[in-house]
Amino acid sequence: MEKIRIGDACDLLNGYSFKSDQYVDSGIRVIRIANVQKGYIEDNSPVFYPSDSKGLDKYMLEEEDLLISLTGNVGRVALLQKDMLPAALNQRVACLRLKTDRVTKGFLFHILNSDFFEQQCIRASNGVAQKNMSTEWLKDYEIPLYSISDQLKITGILDKTRKIIEERNKELASLDSLIKARFVEMFGDEKNQMVMSDVCSIITDGTHQPPRFKDEGIPFIFVSNITGDKVTYDAEKFIDQDTYDELIKRTPIEIGDVLLSTVGSYGHPAVVKLDKKFLFQRHIAYLKPRREIVDSDYLHGAILSPDAQEQIERGVKGIAQKTLNLSEIKKMVIPVPTMEKQKQFSSFVAQVDKSKVVA
Repeated sequence: MEKIRIGDACDLLNGYSFKSDQYVDSGIRVIRIANVQKGYIEDNSPVFYPSDSKGLDKYMLEEEDLLISLTGNVGRVALLQKDMLPAALNQRVACLRLKTDRVTKGFLFHILNSDFFEQQCIRASNGVAQKNMSTEWLKDYEIPLYSISDQLKITGILDKTRKIIEERNKELASLDSLIKARFVEMFGDEKNQMVMSDVCSIITDGTHQPPRFKDEGIPFIFVSNITGDKVTYDAEKFIDQDTYDELIKRTPIEIGDVLLSTVGSYGHPAVVKLDKKFLFQRHIAYLKPRREIVDSDYLHGAILSPDAQEQIERGVKGIAQKTLNLSEIKKMVIPVPTMEKQKQFSSFVAQVDKSKVVA
């Protein structure tokens, strides 16, 4: 099978270091790394630069530019849509523009949007606490070179598959919205409010010192393992029993404890459901609920509630890499109703989760 280097198929554009203190209410949309999700551009909290800014010509984006994340959750790709223009490229996001007629844009998108390519990016990236992908590695990466007719056939099949997946994701998003609406309905007027530091006996984060990793052993997970507001244990890094015994003293994980992403795609909680040994990096916060005060599944829902998410948005710090600090988590305020009402909400969530499986 003939192959072609991405660097031979595309021009690669790097982004600009925009200053957050110069953001305005409207103008040139700044496409940041957090906007580039797997297969789509997330635009819930857009930021803008003044339209009359000078020196941005080489960073301006075009309709259906293919963007790729280079830091954090590396290897995510998305196509920029026309309704987001005018837009400019921020640092640590790369733009790929085809410069050959031997590759179609749709085919390139599907190849790079694959789980296989994303895993290749992760393996090729440097850094433990924060992955960073080299654009030189990206230029040298080879993709299969089918005939144009075969590329179009493959693209057509994958477009149909992608549409089915998108419709399914819309259904799941509707169910998640139902849960959030139910939370507001049940607890929007709750009088008993408590700060997070009072409802949890421990609020800390994972180890700050990268451990000595092994080829096999106990999984060591990263912030990318907090997906869909659940924990996934697929790990590329492992630690031995001695390292685990030392690090577990800081985060004594048990079923019912809550993990919370604090960097990149921050503000996503996950309840530990399995009696499984694992440890995690410092970009994951660790919350041990006081079981006599708060139910774990209720706490998960409370963190995802609109009010808590607004508190998180107000509390994040940083420019290039937004970070939710432990001090901000500790002072978050959530409603704390009776345990009976908490359990009622948790039961509702459990029923909705069953609907997700069978829908």
